Amino acid sequence: MQLQDLLYSQGFGPRRVCLGLIQQGLVTVSGQPATDPYEDVTPEGLAFTVEGTHWTYHAKAYLLLHKPAGYECSQKPSAWPSIYALLPGPLRQRPVKGGQPGVQAIGRLDQDTTGLLLLSDDGAFIHKMSSPKHHVPRVYQLTTADPVDDRQVQRLLAGVVLDDSPKPVRAAACVATGSHTLDLTLTEGKYHQVKRMLAAVGNRVTALHRARIGQLALPADLAPGEWRWLGEGELAAVQDKKA
Repeated sequence: MQLQDLLYSQGFGPRRVCLGLIQQGLVTVSGQPATDPYEDVTPEGLAFTVEGTHWTYHAKAYLLLHKPAGYECSQKPSAWPSIYALLPGPLRQRPVKGGQPGVQAIGRLDQDTTGLLLLSDDGAFIHKMSSPKHHVPRVYQLTTADPVDDRQVQRLLAGVVLDDSPKPVRAAACVATGSHTLDLTLTEGKYHQVKRMLAAVGNRVTALHRARIGQLALPADLAPGEWRWLGEGELAAVQDKKA
């Protein structure tokens, strides 16, 4: 792959901009200055810098973000800042054939919801992880306005009817972890599902945090607002259907 094409594929701008970055001496490859935009390079695992920004080539982007409260999962936020503002420019500008540039959030968390959020530019992966047919478990930790009792837990496990469908929606697992706290596992995704399920059993969610997708837990060392690349093992873990 030509060096200017590699920079373009990673989101560092149109090809003419990438060509100019190289010609101006603003790119280094494996620690050495790069001056030829047409140089053939082996992309896999290639480390380089652009204007001092360190980067490693990834053919597809698979990311984990610790979403903080007060951010919208939207490219065009209405009242709160966008989660995309937490990502570096190249991830927001990666070229995607036939779609909107940059990585996309896989599912949405409300602005007041925190926790694990996946992003990618791989359309097949996004579709697979978004499809309710895939049944990947998602574990939510929630705080409730009123005490949680066994009746509420059993109703959530048995299934509750929401206002958009007569078909009951069931929790794959539900465990009271305190007088006002609950761990809830879902294998399908509906609009405001957790909040609506708690409302259906006579309670109300006051705080909501997504702690796990598949078998991948939110890393304890990833602070709110921080992101990182997913490794191959973690990609397998997020697709693991074991509840």
